[in-house]
Amino acid sequence: MSPMRYVHLDPLPLAEGEEPTLATLAAHGLPDKGFSRTLRSTRLRTIMATPTKQSARQSNKSAAPTDAVTLLTTDHKEVKKLFESYEALVRADTENSEKQALALQICATLTVHATIEEEVFYPAAREGLEEQDLLDEAEVEHASAKDLIAQIEGMEAGDELYDAKVKVLGEYIDHHVKEEEDELFPKVKRAKLDLEALGGELAARKHELQVEVARESAA
Repeated sequence: MSPMRYVHLDPLPLAEGEEPTLATLAAHGLPDKGFSRTLRSTRLRTIMATPTKQSARQSNKSAAPTDAVTLLTTDHKEVKKLFESYEALVRADTENSEKQALALQICATLTVHATIEEEVFYPAAREGLEEQDLLDEAEVEHASAKDLIAQIEGMEAGDELYDAKVKVLGEYIDHHVKEEEDELFPKVKRAKLDLEALGGELAARKHELQVEVARESAA
């Protein structure tokens, strides 16, 4: 998977080769308070950045199809790193604008991930597995996480309980990831599912969501 970067939809006054930072982005008017839970109304999005020559070469080396379990596990690792970064900002008593930008990135990443699981992965898993309990539990856990995501998106980083809600969301996700990776994914691997084809469907839907995010933000 290519590295994820902050991409601002309006030009930024950066020197050649300079990477945008959270502080730079915050200084240019982000994020709007009305960040939509459907990813439709913010100016800052986490989308696939235009690859450099080096990243393009790395991408070509790893052009082989990614199976569904590998793709979802990679997403889990990415989100884990985002939560760890947020905790570091809290410990450093960072400005609220930086914390909010990262919290919204977490919410956006989780929303895209939950969408591809619910639309593509879970239905396929239900067809391939006799036992449905783990999938039922996963969907209930998604609902709880979505509720907390909506609360975070509707708040400012300086609001009471903001950091606590991001932390609890991280704990929800840790629990959810552990159940998927330790229990659900092994069962899916043993089922007669074409994980390569399913991975392709997941990747395609994920790309569609990212393109939708960029298009609607630019409108």
